[in-house]
Amino acid sequence: GIKANDNISFAIEKGEIRALVGENGAGKTTLMKILYGIYQPDTGEIEINGVHHVFHSPLDAIKSGLGMVHQHFMLFSQLSVVDNIIFGMEPQLAGFIKKNQAKQDVIRLSQLYHLEVDPDAKVGDLPVGVRQRVEILKTLYRHAEILIFDEPTAVLTPQEQVKFFEVLHTLASQGKTIIFITHKLNEVLSVSDNITVMRLGKVTAQLKTSETNVEVISRYMVGREIQFALERDKIDPGNVVLSVRNLCVFDKENIQVLNNVSFDVREGEIIGIAGVAGNGQDALIRSISGLSEANYSFGRILLNGEEITNSSNWERREDGMAYIPEDRSTVGLALQANVAENLLLGYMDDPEISNGILINRVGLQKFSQQLVEKYNVKTSDVFEPASNLSGGNLQKLIVAREMEHNSKFLIAEQPTRGVDIGSIELIHEFILKQRSMKNAILLVSTELSEVLALSDRILVMFEGRIIGEMEHDDADEHRIGLMMAGIVPDDRQGLL
Repeated sequence: GIKANDNISFAIEKGEIRALVGENGAGKTTLMKILYGIYQPDTGEIEINGVHHVFHSPLDAIKSGLGMVHQHFMLFSQLSVVDNIIFGMEPQLAGFIKKNQAKQDVIRLSQLYHLEVDPDAKVGDLPVGVRQRVEILKTLYRHAEILIFDEPTAVLTPQEQVKFFEVLHTLASQGKTIIFITHKLNEVLSVSDNITVMRLGKVTAQLKTSETNVEVISRYMVGREIQFALERDKIDPGNVVLSVRNLCVFDKENIQVLNNVSFDVREGEIIGIAGVAGNGQDALIRSISGLSEANYSFGRILLNGEEITNSSNWERREDGMAYIPEDRSTVGLALQANVAENLLLGYMDDPEISNGILINRVGLQKFSQQLVEKYNVKTSDVFEPASNLSGGNLQKLIVAREMEHNSKFLIAEQPTRGVDIGSIELIHEFILKQRSMKNAILLVSTELSEVLALSDRILVMFEGRIIGEMEHDDADEHRIGLMMAGIVPDDRQGLL
């Protein structure tokens, strides 16, 4: 019953990088799925080079020169790079795959577009940034002239993002047309030539990138002014809520991923963890949350003065821990369940929702509707499957559930990943509200601006260690950036 796309028209030139922006649920992904043949439009036309096209499937779109790099990569982890790239289009002779020719084709293509990869490497062993290169090469191997990228930087480190932008410019300079879907307006301004803005299924603006700014784009996206400066009340931190002491963790390959980590988080305090992804943040959060897959570890973790080092994840939640995980699809939510069932998790004993044996559907619907409205989760019905929601609305679903617990300790791991600028403002407000209620928050984010804006203290991690700490008022982006690269900004200490 929702009109996801409403009379949308726009045109893109050859060699152009077009940014497509809008709030979660604005209709961007639906539009791109229509262009790629996954959905069919009820009305309207698609023209490529002046020729009218009707796509009944992605195969039709691919044959017409379109390619799509999805936010969640469509790759076989157990196969090699070359096998993933040529899958479905294998060069053959007498029924046999010409593997050597395929490998040479992949090497030639990767060199042409500066997307160097090892064709023999197993995809499951590659870092995220390299997997994205494989996805792009897979699209180019199918002779795509128009490439659609859906939230391409959501899982990339800052360093990988810089390399990815270089790839986009290379593709555009060689005549490829790029459609770039993102929520990050700083990326839009630095990469695109033109911008199409959507809201509630309609195009609200067509902008030339060089003639606009973040404030103008956000106003067309959200329909109101966005408050970019956060108002932080002065709060004196209270008692220690979380205490981590001398934590060391070794992964399944016996590699040490955490090295003697110690810190405290107090009441009314936000501790921000900064660092390039892969420097121990994941192992730290998994150890604190009780989801660790480590081979072995030692050290102590205390919550409200009680030892929880060996407690289960459920016991930790019972003791007052809430957790917004980085991976919303597999850790944070049950996508096969509906919205209400996902919001129910952790509230099963609430007398307004259940009697301890059976769920009160009316109580669950009322409870879920309140959270959906409060946290602006866009869904047609609280009993709609969670898998129908956009990525940003899935994120808000988790934030709603975890924050409503009003737990004394909250882990917020990449809390605004993949959400639009209006939702970022909302989530930041709720995090600061938790702080004002004297709850303790541990914030982990690859967005340095987010860490700087929200944190009372910032800890910087490098190669499994905390190598720097600074108060909010003393925080300096340059100094933190140096520490993230393993450099202590003190000439007497030099390089670590």
